[in-house]
Amino acid sequence: MDSLKGQLLIATAGLLDPNFHRTVVLIAQHSDEGAMGLVLNRPAEVAVADAAPQLEGLVGPGEPVFVGGPVERQAVVVLAEFDEPDEAAALVLADVGFMPAETEVEPATRRARVFAGYAGWSPGQLEAELEEDAWIVEQARPEDVFAAPGEDVWSDVLRRKGGQFAVLSLMPPDPSLN
Repeated sequence: MDSLKGQLLIATAGLLDPNFHRTVVLIAQHSDEGAMGLVLNRPAEVAVADAAPQLEGLVGPGEPVFVGGPVERQAVVVLAEFDEPDEAAALVLADVGFMPAETEVEPATRRARVFAGYAGWSPGQLEAELEEDAWIVEQARPEDVFAAPGEDVWSDVLRRKGGQFAVLSLMPPDPSLN
């Protein structure tokens, strides 16, 4: 399978893991050794200013920390849109990549998002989930990464994909209440 780096995984109704219900995951790394991604649409109830005050200047006042996934939730991961992409520790999509951990000069960025934890897959695990139709794959766009905390990224990306996926985007969070 080709690398899914820079792609979105959109959770289907068949994905029963509550960590991923109605999530959109940006795949940051994908190889034969496994995959790593960040859940884009799970803002936490804690602000960056409270959880990691040293990062507030990157994201602005009131911006929440996002729950990047169930793995190592105490780990802080920062994605940013760089003025100079070669200043990123690793690029994920266009000029969006990981902030370097420690630098003498902070790279110039247009916007950033702080995540607690990440999503991870062991070798072959993501491929098996894709074969089980647990995920829908779609090309990521920078605006997906930096969507406002209240936006319904899951529905928006499905609607953009069109066809049967646009219909799926209309599904309520709990279909039993329909």
